[in-house]
Amino acid sequence: MVKKSFFLFVVMGILISSCSVSKSARDQRNLLSGTWNLDNVYYENNTGNFKSVIFNDAEDICFEDSQWFFRDNNSTGRYTIKQSSLCQGGDRFFRWSVVEPQQNYSSQLQFKFIDENRKDVSGGFGYRLNIVSLTAQAMTLKSNVTVDGQPVTLVYQFSKSL
Repeated sequence: MVKKSFFLFVVMGILISSCSVSKSARDQRNLLSGTWNLDNVYYENNTGNFKSVIFNDAEDICFEDSQWFFRDNNSTGRYTIKQSSLCQGGDRFFRWSVVEPQQNYSSQLQFKFIDENRKDVSGGFGYRLNIVSLTAQAMTLKSNVTVDGQPVTLVYQFSKSL
């Protein structure tokens, strides 16, 4: 009986530790928690004027001054786009996490769209953005895309709302 209990205890310990999040990812989740303003979206690594639809949702200009909210206790959030002649305003809900890839890349913010009832509406499809910098006041995320066969990096600059 003692051997079975010990074996069960060891197996539970292994399962719990394998599902846990690293300290770095936990720290980044804590920093992300709260409300952020997306101040600027721009392109680097290429020249010219670009216009794109981001997250299969809205044009890049619609995301400037959008508000993003991250709730770390249940990994849900939303971003709100302001209504304008170019932009369909409103809330978009998502489930998010911080991922630390096994390669030597930076941590990534990943998210997928959900509805108001926290049900997946994206068929499991989601997005990953590289976390370039993250402090209590500012965050910079990047994503790599291809335009006419050339690499272009979208840069998202956020500031923390008070």
